[in-house]
Amino acid sequence: MAETQVLRCFSGFTIILAMINLGFFRGANSETYTVGDEDEWSTGTNYLAWSNRYNFSVGDVLVFKYIRGQHNAYEVMEATYKSCNDSTGVLVRYESGDDQVVLTEAKKYWFICTINGHCLGGMRFTIEVKEASTAPGGAPPEAEPSSPATTTPDKDFASREQAMATHRLVFAFGVVVVLQIVLF
Repeated sequence: MAETQVLRCFSGFTIILAMINLGFFRGANSETYTVGDEDEWSTGTNYLAWSNRYNFSVGDVLVFKYIRGQHNAYEVMEATYKSCNDSTGVLVRYESGDDQVVLTEAKKYWFICTINGHCLGGMRFTIEVKEASTAPGGAPPEAEPSSPATTTPDKDFASREQAMATHRLVFAFGVVVVLQIVLF
C-alpha cells in the first residue's frame, strides 16, 4: 500500500516537471537580462545599443543592478521618457539597487533614471516586448523593424496582478494534483 502511494507521488511530480520542461506553464522559456550587461545600470553606457541586441518576450526579466541612492530605475510613459521629466507619467519606481522587472505584457516599455541629469545623459532606454516564442527550444522571434510609437500606454497595473494570480493558481493546482495522487 505504501509502495503504491510513493509511486503515485513520484508519478505526479514527474508529470508536473515534464509539463514545466515542455513549456505548458507561461514563462517556461523566459530569459533574465542584466540591464547594461557587465556595465550594469550606470552612467556612460549606451543603453540604446544594449536594448537593440536582444529580442524581449513576455515572461523575460530585466535586472537593474546599481548602487542604491546613486541611481534608480523608473518605468514611465513615452512622453516622460522623451522629456526626462518625471513629475508625471511614472508607472513604477524601482530603487533597491537590485531590481527585477518581469515583463508581463507584449508592449513597449520605457525606463529612465531620475537622478539629476542621468536621464538626459543617456540613462534611459525603450524596449518592445513580443509574445513569448512557441518555437522549439524557446528561440527568440524574428526581429521586426522598429517604428516610432505613436500612442501612449493607457493600461493600469491589473495585468501584473493577473500574472501573480496566475502563478499562484498554477502552484495551487500542482499542490492539489500531488495531494490527490498521494491520498487517493
